[in-house]
Amino acid sequence: MGTYMKQNRTFRLVLISIFTAIIILQNFVPFLGNIQIGAFSLTLMHITVIIVAIALGPLDGAIIGGIWGVITFIRAFTFPSSPIAPIIFTNPLISILPRILIGVVAGYTFLALRKTKLFEVGSMSIAALLGALTNTVLVLGLTYVFFRLHFIIFTSMNLNADQVLPFLLGIVFTNGIFEAAAAVVIAPTIARILIHISQKN
Repeated sequence: MGTYMKQNRTFRLVLISIFTAIIILQNFVPFLGNIQIGAFSLTLMHITVIIVAIALGPLDGAIIGGIWGVITFIRAFTFPSSPIAPIIFTNPLISILPRILIGVVAGYTFLALRKTKLFEVGSMSIAALLGALTNTVLVLGLTYVFFRLHFIIFTSMNLNADQVLPFLLGIVFTNGIFEAAAAVVIAPTIARILIHISQKN
């Protein structure tokens, strides 16, 4: 597993179960996982994935991210989290892949940085930042790539093709900055606690 917790399988499995429950609750309990603003929502669920990726490793982070992605994908068909979810998140490359890669990027970034002279919190903060940006950039970037499949969104907002990129970049510099800042502040704090508890065990 390549993490602080690789020798404590029971503790690791308990944490994975707990975080699986948390990510499920965040998907269905209002304001626990998303803060709705107009047609879009600011997500907090990436923080849960990043915490797992840092504390348990990239594989476990990818698993929790994948669970979030699958729920997002299913909800897009059955119980959409926002008005645009049925159009964007019915594509698994947008709903699932970026969530998995949050755990991969955050986890491997932390593993790489903790081998350097960078202090632990700094390594966690950078890992959290890159994990959050992975979600934002990939979701919006893939949305732009598949724009022609999702043109209904932008037509309904009176946007033409030339306006799509500035529109998405606007989200990156609003939602993305907030989500990244929240991850940098919250994820290292909780991940450090979990790592220290594991070391004591």
